[in-house]
Amino acid sequence: MTQDLNHLRDWIGRTEEVEERAAAQMVHGLYALLDKPDVPKEGDPIPPMAHWCFFQPRVPASQIGPDGHPARGGFMPPVPLPRRMFGGARTKYIKPLRVGEAMRRVSRIADVQIKPGRTGTLVICTVDNDFFGADGLAMTEQWDIVYRDNPPPNAPAGNSGKTNPAPSDHKWIETVEPNPVMLFRYSAVTFNGHRIHYDRKYVTEVEGYPGLIVHGPLTATFLQELALKHMPGRTLTGFDFQARSPLFDTAPFKVAGKPGADANTVELWSITPEGNLGTLATARFG
Repeated sequence: MTQDLNHLRDWIGRTEEVEERAAAQMVHGLYALLDKPDVPKEGDPIPPMAHWCFFQPRVPASQIGPDGHPARGGFMPPVPLPRRMFGGARTKYIKPLRVGEAMRRVSRIADVQIKPGRTGTLVICTVDNDFFGADGLAMTEQWDIVYRDNPPPNAPAGNSGKTNPAPSDHKWIETVEPNPVMLFRYSAVTFNGHRIHYDRKYVTEVEGYPGLIVHGPLTATFLQELALKHMPGRTLTGFDFQARSPLFDTAPFKVAGKPGADANTVELWSITPEGNLGTLATARFG
């Protein structure tokens, strides 16, 4: 199949530009999910990771694919593989975007890789994003969007056993208890229609997972919140995260961290109920 998908590389270089006003209600929705009472006001900086509340595609209902995402094609290449996952992101914070201002995101398909994986062919689309506010370029972010085939019927579901143990040398650790309401609210505030996050029948019977999947950016938000909590008064300048194993609403998971190699870095990771590494992240401070 790898050779059959090479035409997807024709999408490299395609661009998309989206404009949106940074409405306070969207950020307040995220704060409600995180149980944070002191919400930003008009003119205040948009908190890190709250940019996920904006610039989401709002296509007509007739253009929605079977997985709840917009139908394949358009800006993103029409990858025929059924599973789509957010693999990770690398973010640089340059200056604040502010609540209430007009914003613009310019996106470009930077690369399309087709490679064999353990369970079949993988397609990894890398997207470069530049975010602009009233004062110019505010942040850059590079995404990895991963497509893969559904597993064979006899494949184990989810994280079976301790196959990739998470580090145990954390300095800080907290427990997160995911539930369907949390995942629905994050889907709503980020206008994410992907059915793996709220449709249990679909995610278990069609995609073969054991439960609703915690959004990659939501896990990253919990990790970033842990870093900000333990670096008070510092300015976040960068945040990278990479998904290693999925997290589900079927059991609590943990977020952990420790100081990095220098005074400006924090190393972070999530831990599955089985003790595996879920998401690996690094926060950088100025």
